[in-house]
Amino acid sequence: MAYEKPKEGVKTENKDHINLKVVGQGGSVMRFKIKRQTPFSKLTRAYCERQGLSMRQIRFQFDGQPINETRTLAQLEM
Repeated sequence: MAYEKPKEGVKTENKDHINLKVVGQGGSVMRFKIKRQTPFSKLTRAYCERQGLSMRQIRFQFDGQPINETRTLAQLEM
């Protein structure tokens, strides 16, 4: 397979970070850029701070499964 130069306007993949789109129950959308090795609890705290919520009020799911806050995005294979 030959190497092809990325097309203009197309971002190349960054394997250290991931861009996440978090959709709330009411349909609100927030975007985060986070390192794959960062514990999910850091994203949870940032989301709660922006939304004015307590961490006890929310639950995150990925593919319909609850997320353990001690796991990283890499461990979740995101």
